[in-house]
Amino acid sequence: MTPYDVPQDVTNLVELFAAKEHDHGGLGTILAHRLFTRTEGGEGAEFVDLAVLPPGTSIGRHRHGRDRETYVVLRGNGLMHRDGADFRVGTGDVVVNRPHGEHGLLNDSADELWLLVFEEVLR
Repeated sequence: MTPYDVPQDVTNLVELFAAKEHDHGGLGTILAHRLFTRTEGGEGAEFVDLAVLPPGTSIGRHRHGRDRETYVVLRGNGLMHRDGADFRVGTGDVVVNRPHGEHGLLNDSADELWLLVFEEVLR
């Protein structure tokens, strides 16, 4: 193997993303990939997702049960809704969505919004 050969187990994210229409009742079609899912009875986060919201798309407002879902904005900006309040988010922002709280995210910009999402189940 030369320094420029890519190992077979290395994949580019662009190849992994799948279309999700109207995610949680949101607008348009986002792209998403689940990087990790906790095995039944296993430890750690419930899941880790990467998502791309093209301009004008959204993750619709929704609630979870006894879990804490965290959004990390990797690139871009948008309008976040959390527990009755709307506020701007942008690159580098970390938003913790509380258990049983309502949350959603709208990309109202002209650029893609890249998002890391992970969920912890609280016992």
